[in-house]
Amino acid sequence: MLFLFADYTLESTRRELLRGEERIDVEPQVLDALIYLLQNRNRVVSKDDLIASVWGGRIVSDGTVTGRVVVVSAQDAVVAMAPK
Repeated sequence: MLFLFADYTLESTRRELLRGEERIDVEPQVLDALIYLLQNRNRVVSKDDLIASVWGGRIVSDGTVTGRVVVVSAQDAVVAMAPK
């Protein structure tokens, strides 16, 4: 699936995030979280839903989940502030 926002392109099947023509390196779990949140952008995503999707239901600490979501949020802030 292809997501276009601001100057960014996220190709989920190729697991590639681009800003213009430049590839942005993103940790795999951060990319998984970003893809899941984008795919479910029209609803509230619970922490349990995110854990099930990104970590396959494994037991993870709140800090791990929060750390990944904060990174995604930071990436989103960069996207929101990017000139159009």
